[in-house]
Amino acid sequence: MHVETYGPADAPPVLLLHGGGVAGWMWEPVRERLAHDHRVIVPDLPGHDRSADETYHSHARTVEALTKLLHDVGGRVSVAGFSLGAQLTVLLAAHRPELVERVVVVSAQAKPIAAAGFTLGLLGATAGLARQRWFARLQAKQLFIPGPLLDDYVRTSASVSKQTLLAAVGENLRFTPPPAWSRFPREALILAGGRERGLMRESARVLHEALPGSELEIVADCGHGIPLQRPGWFADRVRDLLGA
Repeated sequence: MHVETYGPADAPPVLLLHGGGVAGWMWEPVRERLAHDHRVIVPDLPGHDRSADETYHSHARTVEALTKLLHDVGGRVSVAGFSLGAQLTVLLAAHRPELVERVVVVSAQAKPIAAAGFTLGLLGATAGLARQRWFARLQAKQLFIPGPLLDDYVRTSASVSKQTLLAAVGENLRFTPPPAWSRFPREALILAGGRERGLMRESARVLHEALPGSELEIVADCGHGIPLQRPGWFADRVRDLLGA
């Protein structure tokens, strides 16, 4: 798994986990703001961009790889994740709390959908479109990818294999928070966009209600892309939490 690290080596570490179909580059506007006073660790998850040679098999296998990464960093690491990465953040906090300092969970679906099989079948039938530049550009607009990162999105979209796409989306659609999430002993901030689908806001509430003491914030005027739509605000919000 390809990993980039930024900022002072002795600064408090924070791991940023990207969503499905994008890669570590999605954090660039946030990373630039955090790396002055934090050690920022940004992987490309299996099957994505510079880790495209590793198929995404499951959340469980990816959490194993991330656990090894956290062990290598040493001490407890704060984790912020978006969408697919937010689900992985929940799993790390639930199953490896001794390695996790604080978490920021952004737009994590936490209620499985009934038509997952149909959705995956349709996705498999149209997977080849992701390799077409015109289609990738249309998708980028829906995902709030800013102009300077468009080429990164198009490249990443073309690199994601059908196997990775179906595995990652399947895990995403079926995800529910594990019982151990309710026992995470440290701070957790849960975010969703005010303009996201109702399912996403409901999912944020499910995660908040399952973890006593967590903080829930619905971010007005944002869709499914808070770190890309409001990177300055998001970086400040993360810094405030990490400095608590």
